[in-house]
Amino acid sequence: MNIESVKSLFILFSGKDELEKYMPLISLAMTETEKMLISSESVNDVRIDFLCASIANYRLKQIEAACDRTESVYAGKMLTTPDNSGTLMYAEKLMLDYMNLCAELIKPKTFMFMSFGSGTENVEND
Repeated sequence: MNIESVKSLFILFSGKDELEKYMPLISLAMTETEKMLISSESVNDVRIDFLCASIANYRLKQIEAACDRTESVYAGKMLTTPDNSGTLMYAEKLMLDYMNLCAELIKPKTFMFMSFGSGTENVEND
């Protein structure tokens, strides 16, 4: 991963330019992204920079949504402000889109449990 590229993409995705303030999120996203990789050689693929920046952006939007107390409900409808207008949802869609783009480079998130008979079942014949 190219840290400078990840920082630039984070600025693009988040609209924030105070990088020092957000470096813990970027570092966390880098660690998270590295753990997703199937192969360590994939770290040099430019798509991984985009994925990492989108994860950092998503984490930022999670924190902002958790801190936002301006949301209210009126007649069963959610009222929003410019600060909480679905940015978490869009950040998640962006992140999932980059995960999809990097599907061949990262470990799959889903798995299936399968069960097979042992072949020793007792069957009674009448």
